[in-house]
Amino acid sequence: MGVDSQDAVDQLRALVDQVSEPLRATFQHVHQGYITETLVRFLKAREWHVSKAHKMLVDCLNWRVQNEIDNILSKPIVPPDLYRAVRDSQLIGLSGYSREGLPVFAIGVGLSTFDKASVHYYVQSHIQVNEYRDRVILPTTSKKHGRPITTCVKVLDMTGLKLSALNQIKLLTIISSIDDLNYPEKTNTYYIVNAPYIFSACWKVVKPLLQERTRKKVQVLPGSGRDELLKIMDYASLPHFCRKEGSGSSRHSESGSENCYSLDHPFHQELYNYIRQQSRLHEAGEPIKQGSFHVDFPEPKAEECEIAKTIESELNKFGNGNVVSDSLNNLKITTGD
Repeated sequence: MGVDSQDAVDQLRALVDQVSEPLRATFQHVHQGYITETLVRFLKAREWHVSKAHKMLVDCLNWRVQNEIDNILSKPIVPPDLYRAVRDSQLIGLSGYSREGLPVFAIGVGLSTFDKASVHYYVQSHIQVNEYRDRVILPTTSKKHGRPITTCVKVLDMTGLKLSALNQIKLLTIISSIDDLNYPEKTNTYYIVNAPYIFSACWKVVKPLLQERTRKKVQVLPGSGRDELLKIMDYASLPHFCRKEGSGSSRHSESGSENCYSLDHPFHQELYNYIRQQSRLHEAGEPIKQGSFHVDFPEPKAEECEIAKTIESELNKFGNGNVVSDSLNNLKITTGD
C-alpha cells in the first residue's frame, strides 16, 4: 500500500476502535485476526473514502448483531433431505485451491433452480457458506501458507441458463446485495466458463455499468476453461465441469465425491458436520429445531436494479425461444465482491 492508502487504513482503524462492545465482538468474527486486510476490503469497496467505508463497516456489524450472524453456523438446515434438496437446487461448492492457496469455489449459475425451498433457506445456506469460508477455510489456508489469504476464486458455469432464470432475479438480487454490503472484496477473480453465444450480447451491455474494479476481476474463458484454469491450479482442483476439453456440463456428470455441488462431496460433508457440531455445542444438548434462519434482506442498490433491468431488456430481444441467458446479476459480479 502507498502512503495515502496506509493513512486511510489508520484513520479507519481509529474509527473502528471506537465502536461499542456488541459490534467489537462481531468484528472479531469478520477479521479473524487480519484487521488490516479487512479494513482494506471495505476501503476498496468505497473507493478509499474513509467515512463511507466506516459507515459501510458499522452498518455491516449492526446487520450481523441484529441478525445473529455470529450464530448462523450453529443453525443447520434440517432434516437432511431438505438440505440435500437445497444443495441440488443452489449449486455451489469448493473444488480445491489455486497454487497461491486461494479457495476455488464453483457456482452452477445456469443449472441452479432455487425451487426446492423457501427464499429464507437459500439465503441461510448462502450466508453459511460465506461464514464457513471466512471463519474456517480462509484462516486454515492462511495458517498453512504462513501468510494472510483473505479472498477466493470463483468459477461460474453458464451451462443451462435460460430465460426462465429471470424468474429468480429477485432472490439472486437479495443474495447479491447481502454480499455487496457485508462481504465486500472477497473474490479475487471471476472465471466464466461454458458461456453461450448470447452471453456476448449481454456482456457488452452490462460491462459498462459495472465499476472498473469489478470489470477487471471478470475473465471469460473459452469453452470449459480447462486450459486457462490449469495455469493457476492443479487438475485435482478443477471444478468437475471444467475437466473436459470442450464446453458443456451437468450437475450429475461426476460421482458425488467428485461433483463439488453434491452433498456427498467432502466439502459439503465437512460443512454440514461442522454446523451440526456447532449446533450441539450452542444449544447444550437441546433438540435441533426445524425452520429457516430468517435474515433481514437489504434493499438492492439502484445500480443493481439498473443492471437487472438492462439484462432483462436485452434478453427479451431474443424472444421466448430456447436460448440461454447470462443474468450477470445472478453471478454476484454486480456486487463489487
